[in-house]
Amino acid sequence: MAVAVMEKSEEQLRKEKGSRNMLLLGIFSMTMVFGGLTSAYVVRQKAGDWFSIELPPVFTASTAVIILSSVSIILAGLFYKRGNSGLGTTLVGVTFLFGLAFTYFQFEGWGELVKNGIFLSPDSKQVSLISGSFIYVLTGLHLVHLGGGLLVLLFTFIKGLLGKYSADNYHGVKLAGIYWHFLDALWIYLFLFLTIFK
Repeated sequence: MAVAVMEKSEEQLRKEKGSRNMLLLGIFSMTMVFGGLTSAYVVRQKAGDWFSIELPPVFTASTAVIILSSVSIILAGLFYKRGNSGLGTTLVGVTFLFGLAFTYFQFEGWGELVKNGIFLSPDSKQVSLISGSFIYVLTGLHLVHLGGGLLVLLFTFIKGLLGKYSADNYHGVKLAGIYWHFLDALWIYLFLFLTIFK
């Protein structure tokens, strides 16, 4: 069934472009931060006192979950575009749940690291492993940004339930999707980086 799409005003288009550009600027800034941290990781690794650490397998599970979450947010946008707001909203909610599952797996992964004697900030009774500290900082900082993404998804989901989005007005879903895909790509980069440069 064809869905009639209303033409957007120039002001609305200008606002949408402005909000998208602000989001992209924020993503660029975050990319620079993680680029700097991973560069510091590589430089520090060559200091001679580096201890190789295998990521716990649960981080692989979290990677699969966040990839699935990107699929669900893509589908949400497609269903909104086709005029099926109900299914679009449901899929935004599914993406949020995937995000919570990812968060759970991250904490499980940190728990495994602790069981293996790898701590963020070692005290006198713990072995000081700078490589472990880097793992916590990189994955923890990503999780902080993901927390912001979860709030965005929750807000988007609630707006969807209130009927604020339609086939001709679902810009908020698009922005949430862009940010969530960035978080997905960033995690895949960090996961591969920490797996290869251990």
